[in-house]
Amino acid sequence: MAQVSDSYMHGAADFDRVGLRYAPCHSSAAGGPKVAVTEVDLYDYPGMWLTGSDDQPALDAKFAPYPVKETKTRDRKLEVTETADYIADTEGKRAFPWRLLVIAEKDGDLVETDIVFRLSPEQQLQDTSWLKPGKIAWDWWNALNVTGVDFKSGVNTESYKHYIDFAAENGIEYIILDEGWSPTEDLLKEVPDVNVPELVAYGDKKGVRLILWCVWLAVDKQLEEAFQLFHTWGIAGAKIDFMDRDDQKMVDYYWRVTREAARYKLLVDYHGAYKPTGLRRAWPNLMTREGVIGLEYNKWSEKSSPENALCIPFIRMLAGPMDYTPGAMRNAQKANFKPIFERPMSQGTRCHQLAMYVVYESPLQMLSDTPSNYRRYPDILNFIAAVPTIWDETKVLSAKAGDYIIVARQSGNDWYMGAMTDWTARTLTVDFLFLEDDVYNGQIFQDGLNADRHAEDYKFTECKISKSDQMQIKLAPGGGWAAKITK
Repeated sequence: MAQVSDSYMHGAADFDRVGLRYAPCHSSAAGGPKVAVTEVDLYDYPGMWLTGSDDQPALDAKFAPYPVKETKTRDRKLEVTETADYIADTEGKRAFPWRLLVIAEKDGDLVETDIVFRLSPEQQLQDTSWLKPGKIAWDWWNALNVTGVDFKSGVNTESYKHYIDFAAENGIEYIILDEGWSPTEDLLKEVPDVNVPELVAYGDKKGVRLILWCVWLAVDKQLEEAFQLFHTWGIAGAKIDFMDRDDQKMVDYYWRVTREAARYKLLVDYHGAYKPTGLRRAWPNLMTREGVIGLEYNKWSEKSSPENALCIPFIRMLAGPMDYTPGAMRNAQKANFKPIFERPMSQGTRCHQLAMYVVYESPLQMLSDTPSNYRRYPDILNFIAAVPTIWDETKVLSAKAGDYIIVARQSGNDWYMGAMTDWTARTLTVDFLFLEDDVYNGQIFQDGLNADRHAEDYKFTECKISKSDQMQIKLAPGGGWAAKITK
């Protein structure tokens, strides 16, 4: 074994939950190319971080040193309290990660590129027939605020049956049982109010499968037992959370757990995660991961803003699918926004949220709000229920990193489009030259005339569209525009 050292080192404990998710977005000089820096084919080695240099125009690479001692501070957290004077203990003969400088003439090229996937390790999962992408009705963000029902909503079997009914009614493939279904440190038992086998059987009758949230430490402790039990129950996958580090030991954890999940035919969604670095090509049961300031931050901060939303397609999403978790139906302009944990809202307009289902890539895409809120707007629910989570083709029609984006994605004969802006109101021009010589039906969601005051204001229209058409779209501050285009 070889010990690999590096002159740029800092404590693994520095990699906190926010630091692993966020990178600011900076525009290059006017007219110049954009350059994104990342890495891929990362295994048995710590992740690379870049910091500015104090004394010259340069970037310094930094790596977490190898953790020697870890102290448990919570049910979900190990603090690194002692480190070695090297960053990795690894095989002497090996390939080291690719370091990428992705140079793009146009900002949209950063969204269209698949260079990270192409340089990822070759696929190791032989049988992929059981992998099924789709959408998930999510309980945690909306705090299980189900209304108009004859049961007490919360972490209990009746509430989850209600989510299964909602998913079945709308062709949604999965529901998730997030934090609370089990003791956080014991994945082998349910809490008294939740009966997982009963929910699996109920879901099977309706064509809806379950995904279970897990603390990474519990998975580490009960890996084979827990995954065997999940497989026996008929669980579809696991959402694994709170790793919050990317030293060598943690990188190895991702590989080990994903490989073991594949043995038991479990999909994986990592939260509290570092950036994607190629693991999903080797083990495609890893469908998506967080590693981003997502919608959940609106429950306690102002970080998940339209400014953030217009940076991450060009930065974080370049590395791979991201579980941002869109779909908020309570929406607010900047002056009206408040982080409320139990009654969360999003920043920006409702159409801003709808556009995310097209702009943001995630083979497991969440519906973050409650069934009660979606049912009030059948037109929006129909759009979200229909939008695919994997695509045949992607075209970025117009984009400026940090400011605005227009994306068109194709699935079969249908096209979906999404446009988003930051806190600046804009009028953008949409060309439909990507369409074939035919007449299409368009279903359009646009910001309402008063969306600059009331972010939930939107307008739904239907029209005929052909490739020679051009459309002016007006986006409110934090606004959006979404369309489904069918032959």
